[in-house]
Parts: sequence; C-alpha cells; structure tokens
Amino acid sequence: MRMSKINRRRFLLGAIAAAPALVWADASWVEPQWVKIRTIRLAGKNPAHRFVHFTDIHHKGDRAYLESVVNKINGLSPDAVCFTGDLIEEARFIPETLEILQKIKSPLYGVPGNHDYWSHAKFEDIGKAFAATGGAWLMDSQVTTADGKVHIGGVTCLRGRPAPLAPKAPGKNILLLHYPLMAEKVAHSYDLLLAGHSHGGQVRLPFYGAFIVPYWVGKYEVGMFRVPAGRLYVNPGIGFLLTPIRFNCRPEITVFEM
Repeated sequence: MRMSKINRRRFLLGAIAAAPALVWADASWVEPQWVKIRTIRLAGKNPAHRFVHFTDIHHKGDRAYLESVVNKINGLSPDAVCFTGDLIEEARFIPETLEILQKIKSPLYGVPGNHDYWSHAKFEDIGKAFAATGGAWLMDSQVTTADGKVHIGGVTCLRGRPAPLAPKAPGKNILLLHYPLMAEKVAHSYDLLLAGHSHGGQVRLPFYGAFIVPYWVGKYEVGMFRVPAGRLYVNPGIGFLLTPIRFNCRPEITVFEM
C-alpha cells in the first residue's frame, strides 16, 4: 500500500512537471496549423445557402500551409467564400498569396485589413485576383451573387465609422468588416456580419479567455455575438501575428448554412 502511494505521488509530480513542456509543444508545433472546420447552421432543416468564412492569413511564405487551407475550402464546395482582411504583412508575399487564393473554386469576396494597408499592397492587383474567382474585393461597396439571392457588402477598416451601406432586399444580406468593434457602429441591420482581426487572442487561457487581443476588438474576441446590426461572427483566423504560437485557439474555417 505504501509503495502504491509513493508511485502515485511520483506520477502526479511527474505529470505536473511535464505540463509546461506539453503546453509549449501544443502551442508551438500542434495548434498553429491544426485547422478546425466549424459549421454553423442559421436555417432550418433545408438551408438554401452554404458559404465559408476565413480571415487573417498573414502569409509569410509558407506555401504548403496556405495551399492546404485552400484545398480544405474547396472540399467544402461553398456557394461563396468570404475573407475579412490581412492577406499579408509584407507586400513581397502578395503575388504568391494571390496565386494560391485564385485556386479557390468558389467566388471569393473580401475586404482589406490593417496589415494590407500597412504593407502598401496594391489593391488593384488584389481586386483582379478576387474578380477572377467570380467574387470581388469590396471597398465600401456591395455586390449580389450570381443567383441574385445573397448580397455581400464590405467596408474598409481605416475609418472611424464604417461606410453606411444599406442592405439590399430581398435575399440574405451579409456584411464583411475587419475590426469586430466596428460592428457596433454599423447603421443598418444585416442577416450576418463577419469580422476577423482578433486572432481569438492566439493564446486563450481556460476560464479566462484571450491573454491579449489587438485594438478595435473589445469584448468580441471570438465566436458569435449579438450587436444592434444583427449577428456578428468573429473568426480566430488562419495565420498568426508576431509569433507562430496558438494555444486553445486553433485556426479556423467557418461554414455557414443559411
């Protein structure tokens, strides 16, 4: 009996001692590219529309990873794909990023993020690449999908207040924006608002949440929220900011069925 207690105590002490190393291994080598596909149904038994949301690629030259993300998106066969900002951090990565994104087999709609501005990326080139998929690069503008049933608007992120786009009707109306907190300032109601920027904090502590988030996030760290303009979903992003670490916050591709 005494030997059993000693062995149990050693096991517990060993587990406690190993925990930091296991957490570091998960955060550094497992989660950063362990993409999660989350499906959210906003309709009854027979949804009429299926689209994908992803964001914050921050492409830094890891071609294989971005190609795997595109392959996952294509495997979902969405009606449309929505992107909510931060393609890159350095303009030199734009050609490769756009080359890979043009392999998406559904219309790709997107808005710029703050890093797209800061990198001085050529938005004209980005617009042409998105248009080549059948989608659009939305700069305080909105378009209607080919079937005429979904209207997608997009606002830029360098204003103090988003452009007052009025939803089109009938049909579903979706608004893309980069900063989650800007959703509180949207003047009209939408069926769904999509945002990024937060990265979910990248490191999320149990029973606490994000260790730290960027500005213009507020309480909208990750997941679904209610704002005056409608339902807001904040995606934790595909890439990383500053350091390739994620803990309790896997990169995500979100599928919406409406």
